[in-house]
Amino acid sequence: MEMLKRFWNDEEGQGMVEYGLIIALIAVVVVVALGPLGEQIATLFTGVKDDLVQTP
Repeated sequence: MEMLKRFWNDEEGQGMVEYGLIIALIAVVVVVALGPLGEQIATLFTGVKDDLVQTP
């Protein structure tokens, strides 16, 4: 029982878990933000490519 109490109160490694959660949240925000922007960027590059191909 004493070992279980020590395990429950052990906070070692807690900071790394918090950093991992923050990084995961940032990654989700980036993916969600780039969804709509990705289509606009693709359209922009397609237009640039078409302009370069048409220029003799």
